[in-house]
Amino acid sequence: MDLSIVVPIYNEEDNIPILHERISDALIDTGLEYELILVDDGSSDNSYPALKRLSSKDDRVKVIRLRRNFGQTAAMAAGFDSASGRVVVPMDGDLQNDPLDIPLLLQRIDEGYDVVSGWRKDRKDTFVNRKLPSILANSIISKMTGVHLHDYGCTLKAYRREVLDDVNLYGEMHRFVPALAHQVGARVTEMPVRHHERLHGKSKYGISRTMKVILDLMTVKFLLSYSTKPIQLFGRWGIYTLCAGFLSGAVTVYMKFFENTSMNRNPLLILTAFLLFMGVQFIVLGLLAELSARTYYEAQGKPIYNIKEKINFA
Repeated sequence: MDLSIVVPIYNEEDNIPILHERISDALIDTGLEYELILVDDGSSDNSYPALKRLSSKDDRVKVIRLRRNFGQTAAMAAGFDSASGRVVVPMDGDLQNDPLDIPLLLQRIDEGYDVVSGWRKDRKDTFVNRKLPSILANSIISKMTGVHLHDYGCTLKAYRREVLDDVNLYGEMHRFVPALAHQVGARVTEMPVRHHERLHGKSKYGISRTMKVILDLMTVKFLLSYSTKPIQLFGRWGIYTLCAGFLSGAVTVYMKFFENTSMNRNPLLILTAFLLFMGVQFIVLGLLAELSARTYYEAQGKPIYNIKEKINFA
């Protein structure tokens, strides 16, 4: 199988037939052997009957129905796990992504890239509650992950199959796959893609997702920098806090003996105790995290490295 297209579907009954038609038209002359995996993420409208009708007419259409609405990341993960294509391309089911960009993404993959991320350069969304938060979020994500992309939120991307095998998705982490893939040595690039206005249905995204993205970004930053050495993060803050506690304690003693300031009335004494306690807590937390990291990797036999190629090995 050359290509797997994964589309999470949530209440998109009017868009499904049009989506299928556009994908078929975009790929008909490419000669690619492809499958279209449509994941019904607990739709409450008639999306699932529409998907069933479509699958009965086209055997390239494969349908996965989730028991309830688990969210876009979970639906995408279900599609990735079932995909058999050499390249996997996720896209939205609201017709705002253009299937005509898929062959262009594949060209960049053939140039040697492992991940090609779409960039909605001319985005057809409102500025205040969609574009502005996206610009700020992409800037912060790029700076924290070290993978500089204009549009992490664009679902339309292309991944080599083996890249996704090393990435587990939770929360809202589907948007961070390029950064997670880069961690294991994947070559990541970006290209402008088309973006259309929504024709049918209502958008499921809004500014309320910003908090989820921020929290997941913290997780991704930790995974990228400290997943195999958490003591380096917690231990460092523990040492800083202990040093601040000893400094505060020294000032308290100085004020006692040289300025006749009573220690039990000096708020610095409370601050000293708090800082020393927190410093010990940080270090203990780092040690516990080290144990958890070792349990995670060793229990699964999971290596802390990723090999791209071997030569002359039996």
